[in-house]
Amino acid sequence: MASTSATTSSAPILSPATTSTTHHSLQFSTKLSFTKLPSIPSSRTNRPHSKLHVSSPTNKPTATTSKSTSKPTEETIFFDGGAHYGDLVANLLLGFTLLWLPLTLAAVSRAFFLRYRFTNLRVTVISGLTGQDRSDFSYKVIKDVQVVPRFVGEWGDIVITLKDGTKVDLRSVPKFREIAQYCLSMAAQSAVLKESEAKGF
Repeated sequence: MASTSATTSSAPILSPATTSTTHHSLQFSTKLSFTKLPSIPSSRTNRPHSKLHVSSPTNKPTATTSKSTSKPTEETIFFDGGAHYGDLVANLLLGFTLLWLPLTLAAVSRAFFLRYRFTNLRVTVISGLTGQDRSDFSYKVIKDVQVVPRFVGEWGDIVITLKDGTKVDLRSVPKFREIAQYCLSMAAQSAVLKESEAKGF
């Protein structure tokens, strides 16, 4: 009886010690597992920062090149007007004679339905009742420029010869010498302006 009581009394003393050690080992293992988890997202959060830093300098040169190529050349007008008013007045005074009447009608049509425009890019001649007839040509195709003074040099004609042999006759142009010199300078021609003797109206 003494031996059996000794064995039964010693059994409950050993069992709490073993359960306590297993409980502490579980808590220790769970603490170790939780301490390893925060190290995983820390490496992921660093990846987007490196991508943003690399992509920012590559966008800067594209913006500067688009601005430099989007600048168009502006067209400035050097002269824009019709025939000289003196051409109309002189032909109206001489229109009372039947022989001069066709020239008077031509002067009236030039005064009301003809317009010249010289810009830094082209030469434009507009004619017609509503301006539907229009011819444009660049200064690069100009080969030669000649002037013919009219009525003691108050106005004159400009004859422009193109490289293909075409001649453009501009009648009764005001400031014809200045306009002819401008055409030669824009065409980059080193030739001297040719001027013939003064003729009639």
